[in-house]
Amino acid sequence: MGAGEGLSSDKGVSLMVKVSALVITRNEEGNIRRCLKSLSWADEVVLVDAESQDRTAQIAREYTQRVYSHKWDGFVAQRNWTLKQAQYQWVFFLDADEVISPQLREELETLKDKEMGDYSGFEIPRRAFYLGGWVNHCGWYPNYQLRFFDRKRGEWVGGMIHERVEVRGRVGRLKGEILHYPYPNLSFHLQRMDSYSSLRAEELYQKGRRSHFWDLLFRPIFKFLKMFFLRLGFLEGVRGFIISCFGAYYSFLGYAKLFEKERVPR
Repeated sequence: MGAGEGLSSDKGVSLMVKVSALVITRNEEGNIRRCLKSLSWADEVVLVDAESQDRTAQIAREYTQRVYSHKWDGFVAQRNWTLKQAQYQWVFFLDADEVISPQLREELETLKDKEMGDYSGFEIPRRAFYLGGWVNHCGWYPNYQLRFFDRKRGEWVGGMIHERVEVRGRVGRLKGEILHYPYPNLSFHLQRMDSYSSLRAEELYQKGRRSHFWDLLFRPIFKFLKMFFLRLGFLEGVRGFIISCFGAYYSFLGYAKLFEKERVPR
């Protein structure tokens, strides 16, 4: 039976929807235990590891036997390959540096007891923990993520970064949050920005975009103003100022690396 078919027993009681929780990893031994503990409500947990050099896969096997190794081929390809390993029709994606809040777990367990009707998926707000506190502004919240969906009506799409789920059908929203722990410290944040800005520059280059002086000058300034003032980052105090500065720096890095690609031989 498909999860969204809504069959019922002879007594008229709806059968429970089965859910596959899916996780992709690469060198996440510091996060993966916390992530998998929050998925104990799922009917199965499938983890696809991109040939980690640490103990990620070993730790994961303490929580599920469905641990696979698959060579990294980009975010979209990796997520869609993982999607194919799911046993059940409804799936929930969670990253290794995320956990499910108690309220979200309660909502998901309630949904499992109901018929999904014409819904193809559900968006979920995500709140980030950064520099010792939860971030409510700067454009970081509510940051809705479509993570719970019918895999027969959805798939991952996008470029090298900023991948997303596209579904055919109606999308609802839940109130419970995904709790995100993206950067344990500023050094790690800088490393991630260096890595992701390279992917961003490559993506822009392949699309035919070129970097101009005005991009380097004005885009970072606009990014800071948008995050700190328009997105109310100033209400976060120093934390919001740092986040906005890092956002501006990330914008500058992306276009600076695009400029480099145009002028420096590979």
